[in-house]
Amino acid sequence: MKKSLIALSLGGLTIGITEFVMMGLLPDIASDMKVSIPVAGYLISSYALGVVIGAPLLVIIGRNFPPKKMLLILAMMLTVFNALSIIAPNYEILFASRFLSGLPHGAFFGVGAVVASRLADKGKEAQAIAIMFSGLTLANLIGVPIGTYIGHHFIWRYTFVLIGIVGLLTFLFIYLWMPNLDKGETVNMKTQLQFFRKTEAWLIIGITAIGFGGLFAWISYIAPLLINVSHFSPEDVSYILILAGFGMVVGNFLGGKLADKFSPAPTTLALLFVMAVDLVLVYFFSSNQYASLFLTFLTGCISFAVIAPIQMLMIRTAKGAEMIASASLQGSFNIGNALGAFLGGLPLAAGYSYASPNLIGVGMSVIGMIITISLIQLRKNDLQLQRI
Repeated sequence: MKKSLIALSLGGLTIGITEFVMMGLLPDIASDMKVSIPVAGYLISSYALGVVIGAPLLVIIGRNFPPKKMLLILAMMLTVFNALSIIAPNYEILFASRFLSGLPHGAFFGVGAVVASRLADKGKEAQAIAIMFSGLTLANLIGVPIGTYIGHHFIWRYTFVLIGIVGLLTFLFIYLWMPNLDKGETVNMKTQLQFFRKTEAWLIIGITAIGFGGLFAWISYIAPLLINVSHFSPEDVSYILILAGFGMVVGNFLGGKLADKFSPAPTTLALLFVMAVDLVLVYFFSSNQYASLFLTFLTGCISFAVIAPIQMLMIRTAKGAEMIASASLQGSFNIGNALGAFLGGLPLAAGYSYASPNLIGVGMSVIGMIITISLIQLRKNDLQLQRI
């Protein structure tokens, strides 16, 4: 494995812990900040909002920077902004720090995905992207359970100390291992933004923002689901999250292989269908502890298998504007994050069980399927018109 790809995966590790550890820490932060769990859930939405705003904005600002310089700036932003959460004195400041720490997320993965595809051997571009995202999955396998354990047994702020250390390592290894790639042709903002005039681009954004939101309707409230529905003890949650992380590792590499072997649009459609079925099972069977453990692994696997196909779908659609398209896709993932966390919290606020957000996830996955079918049909119509 190329060292440069390992450096990118470390960035994914930093981002993964930052984004997903909040789900495991919700009960601890809610208790410490004296807010309800649904209100604490808005910290997830705040981070997602930062990603949505920062993804296209930072790529446009740094569009003519060499890729290595851009990645170093983004890695330092990740480190500094996450460190603010360590000292946040109240909920409002923590909310703001979560927003700021989300700003570099999309741009890092956007630039990193294009860099990974350039570093890849021919025909293995999706697998190279999957290696970068392996850091995200390893975060869920190792980093998030460790961070959750720290939050439950010590102080949740120490988790952000851990994130800061990983962020500094990311900066160091990008500096040491990332080659000085050519920045490519100088492009202006108008050229980049023309990408958003394509109907296909908005359909892919919709697939990601809504369809992938099913994952976040599940994982945003996984801690209270496991405690209140599956009746595991709070001390067990950090260990059970390892199962989710292991599923994400498996699903990430499975998705990379599927995206290199099959057309990404039908692959995305099939995986969204499987995700919808899986979330139905989570709703009905989470009260059984054995079923809950199996479904925790399976849901993590299915949800992360979607990433590489969607990423390749976007890159192939955005010729000449790959970086802003890829970054915008990360923003779309986090619109799904915000929507899943917000919509999943509505039935909880109405007094329904902690299994109910999964039905919201089913609906989001089904809508994602409908949009994917529209994309496939649009492409078929375009091919028919070209033949006339």
